Amino acid sequence: MERPELPLPQLHAFVVLAEELHFGRAATRLGIAQPPLSQQIRRLEDKVGHELFSREPGRVALTSAGRELLPAARRALTDLADGLAAARAVGSGQAGRLRIGFAASLALTVLPGLLRTFRERFPDVHLDIHEMTTAPQIAALRDKSLDIGLLREPPADEAELNFETVLTEPFVAVLPSTHPLAAQRTVPLARLANSPFVLLPRAVGPQLHDQITGLCTAAGFTPRVVQSAVEWQTVCALVEAGLGVSLAPASIRRIRLKGVAFRRIDAGTARTRVAVAWRKNDRNPLVASLLSTISEDPPGKH
Repeated sequence: MERPELPLPQLHAFVVLAEELHFGRAATRLGIAQPPLSQQIRRLEDKVGHELFSREPGRVALTSAGRELLPAARRALTDLADGLAAARAVGSGQAGRLRIGFAASLALTVLPGLLRTFRERFPDVHLDIHEMTTAPQIAALRDKSLDIGLLREPPADEAELNFETVLTEPFVAVLPSTHPLAAQRTVPLARLANSPFVLLPRAVGPQLHDQITGLCTAAGFTPRVVQSAVEWQTVCALVEAGLGVSLAPASIRRIRLKGVAFRRIDAGTARTRVAVAWRKNDRNPLVASLLSTISEDPPGKH
């Protein structure tokens, strides 16, 4: 099908004249003189190959060809106006689609408040949310299948990505409620030296894994890992089942399991870092909109 070349001023002039059915009034609405309006209509009629208006003294009326063209002309102008508005909204970071990765434990801290605030400020942005551990998020950001990452303990030597800390929190011991140390308010880490451990695999979060094992090393022992689990909910369930103990970010206490006790540890200054990650030189305005939301309403301040 041949694509018609119809200048927008001609379509606009046609629709206005079809609504006014009076050259003088139509010209006034368009802000032009009557002769240029007549010329626009003539050029459009030449392209169509038929008259669009019948012109009689004191009377202007649509022809059958004009009546047929009018709905399509209105749709074209409306669609263009809608498209321009949508393009402006996307270009200004007010609309579009934003792909966000998040570590599961952040659903207990940073994520709900951040998403609620962002949606209040940018209701026309579609959020595409993906639950992912740190290492897969880093890979997805690099290959551009994610726009933003919310993760724990980002790598220190990352050339392609930016990181900004949004929250830090201490670690807690995760114990079966029947464990002898569950009766204490603060657990000396060295007392866990002989306990089996349940930990996240190093591959899914190398920095966090190394930080946890480093705390144990500083307390004088290497943790004996008997079971791995990718999600903290699963780690806690395995602890409840008696398979071992664990060390976890303090927000994990919000996972309510009757058979699990969460206790402070004596390594009181150790904290895990939650960061937002994005590609360097990413010009996506939606990324800037989310970063501005975090900057203006930091999760750690609540």
